[in-house]
Amino acid sequence: MSHSFRLTAAEVDSHQIPMMERAPFKTPAATFGSFPVTPGYQSVIEKENREGGQRVASISSPYPGPSHSVAMMTSSISSDEDMLDITTTGTTQERTSFDNESRSIASPAALGEITAEDIPGIGQYDDFQTIDWQRDLARDRMHHRYITKHKEESILSAVKAAHDAWSGWVCVLSVGVAVGAVASFIDIGTTWMTDLKYGICPEAFWFDREQCCWSSNQTSFSDNCSQWLTWPQLFGASDDSAGGYILSYIFYVLWAVSFGALAAVLVRMFAPYASGGGIPEIKTILSGFIIRGFLGKWTLLIKSIGIMLAVAAGLSLGKEGPMVHIAICLGNIFSYLFPKYGRNEAKKREILSAAAAAGVSVAFGAPIGGVLFSLEEVSVAKLFGAVFFCALIAAFIVRTINPYGNEHSVLFYVEYNKPWIFYELIPFTALGILGGLIGTLFIRANVWWSRYRKGSRLGQYPVLEVLGITLINGILAYPNPYTRMSSTRLIYLLFSQCGVANTDDLCDYNRNVTDSSSAVEFAETGPGVYRALWMLALALIFKCVITVFTIGIKVPAGLYIPSLCMGAIMGRIVGIGMEQLAYHNPHSWIFHGECSAGGEDCITPGLYAMVGAAAVLGGITRMTVALVVIMFELTGGVRYIVPLMAAVMASKWVGDAFGKDGIYDAHIVLNGYPFLDNKEEFGHTTLAADVMQPKASKPLTVLTQDTTSLEGVEMLLKETDHNGFPVVVSRESQFLVGFVLRRDLSLAVANAKRTMDGLRDDSLVLFTPNIPSPWHGSPPLKLRRILDLAPITVTDHTPMETVIDMFRKLGLRQVLVTHNGRLLGIITKKDVLRHMKQMDSEDPDAVNAN
Repeated sequence: MSHSFRLTAAEVDSHQIPMMERAPFKTPAATFGSFPVTPGYQSVIEKENREGGQRVASISSPYPGPSHSVAMMTSSISSDEDMLDITTTGTTQERTSFDNESRSIASPAALGEITAEDIPGIGQYDDFQTIDWQRDLARDRMHHRYITKHKEESILSAVKAAHDAWSGWVCVLSVGVAVGAVASFIDIGTTWMTDLKYGICPEAFWFDREQCCWSSNQTSFSDNCSQWLTWPQLFGASDDSAGGYILSYIFYVLWAVSFGALAAVLVRMFAPYASGGGIPEIKTILSGFIIRGFLGKWTLLIKSIGIMLAVAAGLSLGKEGPMVHIAICLGNIFSYLFPKYGRNEAKKREILSAAAAAGVSVAFGAPIGGVLFSLEEVSVAKLFGAVFFCALIAAFIVRTINPYGNEHSVLFYVEYNKPWIFYELIPFTALGILGGLIGTLFIRANVWWSRYRKGSRLGQYPVLEVLGITLINGILAYPNPYTRMSSTRLIYLLFSQCGVANTDDLCDYNRNVTDSSSAVEFAETGPGVYRALWMLALALIFKCVITVFTIGIKVPAGLYIPSLCMGAIMGRIVGIGMEQLAYHNPHSWIFHGECSAGGEDCITPGLYAMVGAAAVLGGITRMTVALVVIMFELTGGVRYIVPLMAAVMASKWVGDAFGKDGIYDAHIVLNGYPFLDNKEEFGHTTLAADVMQPKASKPLTVLTQDTTSLEGVEMLLKETDHNGFPVVVSRESQFLVGFVLRRDLSLAVANAKRTMDGLRDDSLVLFTPNIPSPWHGSPPLKLRRILDLAPITVTDHTPMETVIDMFRKLGLRQVLVTHNGRLLGIITKKDVLRHMKQMDSEDPDAVNAN
């Protein structure tokens, strides 16, 4: 997008051409804030900031008529010093350098003493504010130029330059190693806690069932491993007796309730942000929003412990979504070891995007899928190599530790020998349609329940809610063996192909197998399969209902595994039906002679389970490319990409037909987070004048360039909470001169009152380049250096479609609206979101709802 650059009135009068040293491309901080809210899935109420703006693509002439064009690009910066007007220290305090002789902010003499370490970055944004992408990125470029310029001055400077060059790679390497180690710890701890519901290893209680049996002389084990004792066996009862069943039932429920209660208490007491999966908040944070504490060390610790407890409690949730949150917490913590990233919010998000890829990589054992997930769902990273490298390192660490106990380092490794038949695309597509319908129903039900929870008294008792759902889940899940076992084990069972060693009812076929190495014979189902189908049907209904109430409670909870579980159950049922259809009609034309009675099995029910799992997960999350890659990495089934693609696309089409938002976007809307989806189109014909605030009947709060007194500025700061103020030639003309940040203005006034002699309430605050001579009265306060001469502006006739594209692609938080150089109003990100909802016939106040 090209723009012309016009001279302001002050510059025309003083015959000053706005060269880059006069108008460096610095973007002010965003204008979003919030009222106090409680952590968790809470709405973000943003402050009404009608006086803010970003850097413009054009400076409009304050006078109507012909304009003077200047050939320049705003992306350039004249000098490092221009970007070093104000530096920050600590978390919220900022300091401004004053030159007492010239009475101006941050004189070049003072700036010459500032080092690269003094560059602003950390603490420049308050909680629930949006970051200023352009300003942060410009600061990073200036930081790099400063380091490069001085690298030959000394050995220390050369070391600093080298550190600046490779600090990003070292950071993502550290994040990848940490994510892999933490994920392995969580996997091992979750397995041990889950097995604790069924029994214990008396000789070494810290061993899970598999490790307990490995520690003995038994090289293989079954359900009757002698080293592992179930709770009935520990008390001298038989597992098959009525008393043993009741005892197992009681211990299962007690352990589940204990784990669930402990997770809820830890989250409520120490880290409220550790609840949920965290993906909606992560997408919002990576888009440029600040949520203090969401990526902190306490959230990391409690989320890591809480997800082990929640999964072990048998709740219908998974640890894969929270693993992304945990990985990004690690990325946030490690970024502070490297000031280039820790003190620059825009650059930090490149590390966070790489950490998100590592989280998916270790959660599923799918590094390529993790990279695509980061790029498709949450990423703002420009360094694709860093994202890939971080996912690679994390996967390598997991492979080294091997928490899954197999040589494949994936969650559900299966091997299918038979290729799929062309006609099977029909049932695969049907599974996609069913997955889209299930996903749509699930999203609507879960959002309805989440909204009810927030508006009712139930939301005031999160621990009791967790206890109630855990108790109900444990009581109803135990009688059904397919809901009693962990979700990951059930998914693996449903994905698996029936073999000689498989004794589950799902594999009760009328086969005569004498050789374990022989191919699986095409056979009719036995009575065990029919029992299993009824149990699976009940399990599907139970999983669908209980997951609606589980996702959103105040414990760490991901929805990937429950979604895969529901889809795998549905797919396995359909697969068994297709298998028997082929068995009873082997010579039908649709099978193309691939199937024959008594021959090798030509239909693989486990493949249908895999396709169904992808369909439901796609219907709930609306992921496409990343999901397909994750699925074939997850299972090792590379040859089945086409069936997976067909099901995922059908699922997305059906889901989009009933609602455009996936579960993450639906929760973003529910919580009122300021997130603009790049994939969402705006097809209306409204103009900027229709959306800008304030309306014609209300005045816009502004500063004048040479007639506002110090008392007037202090009164304006006291009576308003805007994050910035437009500066105009006069209140009568309203010709735009520039824009000043509230933070910079407050600091400048405070420091001037402390350092300047003779400054009084009636002293004028000047934003002009020169002081009129001769000057009479109290000394003025010159704030020209903190004035942004290039705020992002649009005219009142600019289509809103263009304005929305500017917000998305430039990362803007507000734009100023002008007409022939006169300031008319402002459009903030909140205004854009509210307008889009209004045009879509939704509730426009949802952006502000708590």
